[in-house]
Amino acid sequence: MTDTSNDHTALIETHASRRYFQKFARITEHLTQVAATREAEGEMRADEVKILTRYLASIGYTFKALSMKYLLVGRQTGQFFGSLAMDAVESGFPMFNELLVMANDAQQAESHLRNMPDAETLKNDMLRSIIGDQEIPTKLQFALSQRLYYEELLKGELFWAQNHPEVLWLGNLSERRRKFLLHWAVYDSQVNLPTVYLMELEDTGKRALPKDERRWPEVQAHLMAQAVAGLKLVTIAKGFDESFDDLHPKRLQRLHVGPMYSSAFTRQSGPIRDVLEAARAPEGEDWALAWTTEELLSEDVKSERSGWFGTVERQVFALDPFAGRGADTGATRMERSIVLPQRPFQALEELNPPGFGSVNKYVVSPQGRVLRY
Repeated sequence: MTDTSNDHTALIETHASRRYFQKFARITEHLTQVAATREAEGEMRADEVKILTRYLASIGYTFKALSMKYLLVGRQTGQFFGSLAMDAVESGFPMFNELLVMANDAQQAESHLRNMPDAETLKNDMLRSIIGDQEIPTKLQFALSQRLYYEELLKGELFWAQNHPEVLWLGNLSERRRKFLLHWAVYDSQVNLPTVYLMELEDTGKRALPKDERRWPEVQAHLMAQAVAGLKLVTIAKGFDESFDDLHPKRLQRLHVGPMYSSAFTRQSGPIRDVLEAARAPEGEDWALAWTTEELLSEDVKSERSGWFGTVERQVFALDPFAGRGADTGATRMERSIVLPQRPFQALEELNPPGFGSVNKYVVSPQGRVLRY
């Protein structure tokens, strides 16, 4: 049972909530296999896949924590604690506010755990209630689920609303020209989706970027402020290039994880709805997940006047030349992919809806292997 509003669904029934989290646990496992497949096919480098896999794992940990929080949803726990708010129209993922609340809970997790009985005590009390009182210990189960939730938060490594930039050194091109790979991620509030950014840049500053206590905080703040789905990559890259005279962005990637479509949970429209209806897939296989990669490359460098006598290096970015699409997408290239089990894939092949010919299909076999078609 779900409580439906215009833009989101609240999973207020125990079975539906658990099915939702089980589905996402499997999907996030499959996504790491997709990343490995892309590396094997030469479409991503090993260092990029390692970074992406870490973000995918953190998305999995976030879902695991939320599944603990809402484990007893729909049961009479003696305390109203709400239900997971899910974006049922656009993304299939939890609403942005769920991650804000989770981050706030994480700040207070230690004090919550200090004031709660430990897991062993709660389990023993539950046994006494079942055997001695012959009652279902719902309140104790709820207390244990909340303890497990706070323990998950305390472990860290979760995907937060903002995941601040980190930097990886890729080597020196010359004595004063270093190469770095920056990465950061957000849970985009506009679309309720995890979004990962990767930027390769060359640094000609006096001090290496990660050790520069002036530039590095400025870079982090600048990139987080620009991490918005509505901004084109060329806008982000040009803004960065013009804000930092000695940092030269050579490649910028943005990966959108989702939307997730499921006939059980989302109200999608268009061809994907027809595909999932035609598939008549069993529980756990009635889903499809979109995965979009945008990439912007610097194709040239020009010099611009700076001050009275100086010049600075500015990038010339390559935009997609086909049918003027580069101006629309603000990227050099955009690649769309979809990850789905075999039954929905077979339905997709049979229906062959327009617009899916150029989409990469990653198909999950019943054994859990991911194959690309």
